[in-house]
Amino acid sequence: MTASDHPHHEVSSVSFAIVTISSSRTLETDESGDALAERIEADGMTVTAREIVDDDAATIGATVVALADRDDVDAIITSGGTGLSPDDVTVEALVPRFEREIPGFGELFRSLSYEDIGPRALLSRSVAGVVGGVPVFCLPGSKQGAMFGTEELILPTIAHVLGHVQGHS
Repeated sequence: MTASDHPHHEVSSVSFAIVTISSSRTLETDESGDALAERIEADGMTVTAREIVDDDAATIGATVVALADRDDVDAIITSGGTGLSPDDVTVEALVPRFEREIPGFGELFRSLSYEDIGPRALLSRSVAGVVGGVPVFCLPGSKQGAMFGTEELILPTIAHVLGHVQGHS
């Protein structure tokens, strides 16, 4: 079966929410979030929400659940909190909320990152899953890491991912 034979519909327009997880950034200093928004819009998609939340699991979880419940949000990208420091709690906040995990996202992110940064790629805990019927992609907080995951994995596949998640055939 080729990609063109695949029976799922790809959606034609996508609206993203971007959530930056940081206790020190503001909307004015959020370079990663700015770069993601610019790249998403350059790809012909829209950004309907931008949030910055502290490194607090309850706040991260509540923010993502609330965004997933909005009619104008098709997909969510989080940036930050996927490392190994004690403040990095995005994974712990969101994985328990996933209705379905997308394990290939994290696996492929680390594999492709390895080609770029070598064995330091194993430090990434990037994950993805579905919350409230909305795909959520958890990326590193660095501009380079967030852009890499968005450009290489999310943007090329999001229309197809949404076709699956939304159950079109």
